[in-house]
Amino acid sequence: MSTHPFDQAVALRHEGGDHYRGTPHPAWANMVGPFGGITAASALQGVLAHPQLLGAPVALTVNYAAALAPGEYRLAAVPVRTNRSTQHWTLAMTQPGADGQPETVLTGTAVTAVRRETWGLSDEAMPPAPRPGGLARQTILGVEWLNRYDMRPVHGHLPGRWDGGGEHSLTQMWVRDVPERPLDFLSLAAIADVFYPRVWLRRATRVPAGTVSLTTYFHADAALLARSGTGYLFGQARGQAFRNGFFDQAAQLWNEAGEMLATSHQIVYYKE
Repeated sequence: MSTHPFDQAVALRHEGGDHYRGTPHPAWANMVGPFGGITAASALQGVLAHPQLLGAPVALTVNYAAALAPGEYRLAAVPVRTNRSTQHWTLAMTQPGADGQPETVLTGTAVTAVRRETWGLSDEAMPPAPRPGGLARQTILGVEWLNRYDMRPVHGHLPGRWDGGGEHSLTQMWVRDVPERPLDFLSLAAIADVFYPRVWLRRATRVPAGTVSLTTYFHADAALLARSGTGYLFGQARGQAFRNGFFDQAAQLWNEAGEMLATSHQIVYYKE
């Protein structure tokens, strides 16, 4: 079994059929519960480990009903429809409540597919950026999961002053796992959620915020992931509309060669 903290965090025990058990890993602790990206990756692991799996991930949506608590959770990953080249999944993660009965903490869907060679291109080019080796690593104390990534901001650092003077919501940065780990669909799903809430940057006011629903689209196949190896990914994220307690943010991820790997979109709540 791998000793890498990522692999330990997404490890599941197959109970048979569509059911698994897992345990949140303290190395991925967030301010409340674990980092949402590692929870999404754990849900996807149930799909990728399933004996009936067809193909590789194309899309993953996770809806965070509640933060995972310490202790064991149960995951159901159900292949509800299998076609010639696509497979559709439902996901549900539960934990015992105060009365011992299961309570839903996550719901979701996934689509996997057998990819075939076709014409293709990336219409969204990676923005020009300095190489990661010449940039300082971001350090933020007090949130454990941030230690699992080497993040090197290019643009849109956390505000230096929380004074309400934000002007934009764009962040661009290089990022990779710590310790280094070859990229795969699970780690790509987690990295799609590494961007802090866009409202903090746009407003320069640190209000409570948390992801409600996150969808990640995978544009990479196994060969492209292998080419990416343990290198940095270049990511950018920006918000689009902030209104009545919710905002959305869109993100893109490229490898060091400028090949697009994934895009994501999430809706996030915030409080006044």
